[in-house]
Amino acid sequence: MHVEDENEKVWELAEKIGFCMLTTQSGSDLKARPMSAHCERIENAFYFLTDVDSHKDDEVAAHPNVCLAFADSKEQKYVSISGIAEVQNDREKIRDLWSTPAKAWWDSADDPSIRILKVTPRSAEYWDSPGTVISYIKMAAAAVTNTRPDLGDNAKVEM
Repeated sequence: MHVEDENEKVWELAEKIGFCMLTTQSGSDLKARPMSAHCERIENAFYFLTDVDSHKDDEVAAHPNVCLAFADSKEQKYVSISGIAEVQNDREKIRDLWSTPAKAWWDSADDPSIRILKVTPRSAEYWDSPGTVISYIKMAAAAVTNTRPDLGDNAKVEM
């Protein structure tokens, strides 16, 4: 697969899965939390709505290197993206990203405590398998024949 196709595959999988675990560094510990990702290929960025009072903002300010881990275990599709994060207070972008799920955290897009967490990807790795049932059949066949199963595509991608 060509580099452009692999890059496209990363974006495609991330968009389809939609939610990820955002991992940040807090002191010497790593912390992960689920986040709803807004994927913007043209801008080469992932955006998240966050709260100004959340600890992740302080963590990103101290350690901007983050990891976004997308997983669809039912379909056996996974993407891990390493990138640089920054917190922004772009009110117009907040309104653009506002959606129904955000209403669980804030009353409106005009809430002054909403911030944007922007992640610019640097590299990624993905695993795209044909699905759980087929993967199990291939693993069982490989175990019987002492071979390695072909469980789909895996690639490391510079973004």
